[in-house]
Amino acid sequence: MKQNMLYVIIGALVVVVIALGVYVYREQTRPKGVELKIDD
Repeated sequence: MKQNMLYVIIGALVVVVIALGVYVYREQTRPKGVELKIDD
């Protein structure tokens, strides 16, 4: 059971890391257009 729980925790962490990576990537590719609008 303990080993099973470990796999669940690791799996959840991997999902969180991937989700954060996608979010950060999207935020970094977006801002150029957003910044131009804010500067105007």
